[in-house]
Amino acid sequence: MPVMELSPRIHPLGNVCMADDRNQNAYAASRIVQHYAQLGMLQPAEKTVLDRLHDRLPGMKMLDIGVGGGRTTKHFAAIVADYIGIDYSAAMIAACQKRFADSAQTALFEVCDARDLSRFQDDSFDFILFSFNGIDYVSHVDRLKVFAEINRVGKPGGYFCFSSHNLQGFEQAFAVRKQLSINPFKMYVNLVMVALLRSFNRSITSKQLAAAAHIVVKDESHHFRLRTYYVRPQEQLNQLKANFGTVEVYGWQSGLNITGERELIANVDLWLYYLCVIA
Repeated sequence: MPVMELSPRIHPLGNVCMADDRNQNAYAASRIVQHYAQLGMLQPAEKTVLDRLHDRLPGMKMLDIGVGGGRTTKHFAAIVADYIGIDYSAAMIAACQKRFADSAQTALFEVCDARDLSRFQDDSFDFILFSFNGIDYVSHVDRLKVFAEINRVGKPGGYFCFSSHNLQGFEQAFAVRKQLSINPFKMYVNLVMVALLRSFNRSITSKQLAAAAHIVVKDESHHFRLRTYYVRPQEQLNQLKANFGTVEVYGWQSGLNITGERELIANVDLWLYYLCVIA
C-alpha cells in the first residue's frame, strides 16, 4: 500500500496557545463519561486499519490509549493476543471496567497518562492505538512527549495508529464564504457554526490560521468546553519523523488512503488517521 513521504518542516505559529489539563477535568464529568460509555461503532478509517492488520492482530499485544468508555475495546480485545486499555480519566476507566465486567473479552484497564508510560517496559507492544483525537487534548510539547513514549514502549516494526484534527478542515469551517450554499437551511446552520467558532476564538484571525502549522482552539467539542489542537497534515508528518518510519494517512469518513502530497495539502477532512511504523 502506498505510503506518504515526509517533507521539509513547516514552521508553526510562534505564539500559538497551548492546550492544558483543563481538558482532563472535562473528561471526568459524569455527562461526558456517560456519552463515551454508550459509543460502540468504529470510524470508517478505523475499520480500514483493522482490515489492514487483521491477519497480524491475533499475535499482537495491544495498548489502547485514551480508551474512553471502551468504544474500541469491543472490536479489538477479542482479536489481539493481549489487550490493555488506558485513560488519564479515572472515571473513564471505571466506566470501562463496569461495561466489560461480565464480558467474555479479556481486557485489562488502567488509569495512565500517555505522557508518562513508565509503568510499561521498552518494546512492550506490537500495536498501539490512540483514537478519537485523544492526542489533541494535551499541549504541543506534551504531544511530542507522547510520540516519544509510544516509540519507547512500541516494538520496532510494530504499528501506532492515531487520529488528529486537521487544521485545513478548521480553516474551511472558520471561513464565512466557504459556508455559502444553495440550500438555505444548510447555509444557516453553517453560518451559525462559523459565528460560534469566531465568538469562542476572538483572538484568532483567518490570516493567523493561514500562517499556522498547528494551533489550539475552542471548537464545538462538548459544547466548546475543550481546547483542541489542530495540525496541518504535512506538519503532522514532520512531527512523526523522529520516532516513526513510514506513515500512511487515511480520510476519517472515507477510510481511504491518501497517497499524494498534493492530495494531502488539499484535504479538508476535519479528522485524519495516521498509521505509523514504529522505528
